[in-house]
Amino acid sequence: MNEHLLKINSIIEQLDGDTLGALGAVSKIKTYKKGDFLLYQGEVCRYGFWIESGIARKFYLNENKELTTELLFENDLAVAFSSYVTQQPSQEFIQAVTDVRVSSIDNSSFQRIKGQFSALMELDLLMTEYYTMWLEKRLFDFHTLDASTRYSQLLRDQPNIIQQVPLTYIASYLGISLETLSRVRAKIKY
Repeated sequence: MNEHLLKINSIIEQLDGDTLGALGAVSKIKTYKKGDFLLYQGEVCRYGFWIESGIARKFYLNENKELTTELLFENDLAVAFSSYVTQQPSQEFIQAVTDVRVSSIDNSSFQRIKGQFSALMELDLLMTEYYTMWLEKRLFDFHTLDASTRYSQLLRDQPNIIQQVPLTYIASYLGISLETLSRVRAKIKY
């Protein structure tokens, strides 16, 4: 997957002035305070949010219980994918876990300009492929790795997560109870 990220970064670095100008015209910098919602369940996801700083999460409600499906960090794309693509109401919420600064891109405007700039078409495809590979790996890990290994991987990838993300969100993201997370954390030295 790192190879894919290198390709994405290479395309971004090589965008010409016209393409960057068009992208800048449909992008807005926005800030959200901790706890603010970027998207509510039931709303159509009309924007893609490129996280410039901070942490966000995606979650949905199941029997009035919040289930965190994604934790999103700097340089991640926060989007309710199905809603964004189909322009139908989202089943998910996107919420700022910390104060967040994002570059917000309007979907309809982006669809229009990516038809005019081939590099944006390639970038969109690569980002979709990257998300698909990430999701496939997450599902594979979820079904094949034990909770301790999943937690260790999360710590390796995001070493400061414990200081920034509530343990209830981490437990939910890992698919375990808060009590199980406490037992796992007691066994792992970090």
